Amino acid sequence: MRDKSTTEEIRARFDRDVERFSNLESGQQATMDAPLSMELIANAAVVSNPQATAMLDIGSGAGNLSLKILHYFPQMDCDLLDLSKPMLDRAYDRVSWATTGKVQTIQSDIRKAQLVENSYDIIVAAAVLHHLRDTADWERVFRKIYSVLAPGGSFWVSDLVVHDDPKMQRMMWNRYGLYLESIGGLTYRKKVFDYIEKEDSPRSLLFQLDLMKKVGFSQLELLHKNCCFAAFGGRKANKKLAD
Repeated sequence: MRDKSTTEEIRARFDRDVERFSNLESGQQATMDAPLSMELIANAAVVSNPQATAMLDIGSGAGNLSLKILHYFPQMDCDLLDLSKPMLDRAYDRVSWATTGKVQTIQSDIRKAQLVENSYDIIVAAAVLHHLRDTADWERVFRKIYSVLAPGGSFWVSDLVVHDDPKMQRMMWNRYGLYLESIGGLTYRKKVFDYIEKEDSPRSLLFQLDLMKKVGFSQLELLHKNCCFAAFGGRKANKKLAD
């Protein structure tokens, strides 16, 4: 893990990429089925928490996922958390038009952010958790997310995943490579694979679902999976049920 990009290096890359990530349809071109996954998460949030009043978007980027969700919750308060100040500035400009609620930006790493417990009805994290490192790091972040989620709230993830079986991983990685080639040829494939190798340390879908159960989430749902990408989530029990 010591050879992976630092938080500062990751922030600097995203500072330079605001325009691309501001495109709702093609901004996450390297992520398979990104528009579909965002739409499914928005729909799942509506079904799970129809009376939601507060949302946290972890790794909000330019605000694409928040915009999808606020289409259904035009009065909801929204906290946008990201490493990149230029991304947050763009997200604030775009998201403020989508809700009459309060929009707040938090420039921070989720691991260091000062957040209030039991305060969000919906928490989302799209294409961000793969930057976590060792198992302890993953568990600390999932426990933190659970603690700031309100009772009865829901947490939804869309992200790059790996496969625990090495043969399955090779097969899926090759399929993903072919997808990247179909967009930008061998050069684009190499570019994406190089920064994944440098920046990312994704975990398997089963690892993350098991970890969600371990820290307290229930009613886990797999919304979508295609090759090396998955959209999934779970709920925090209501206090009455927990008691």
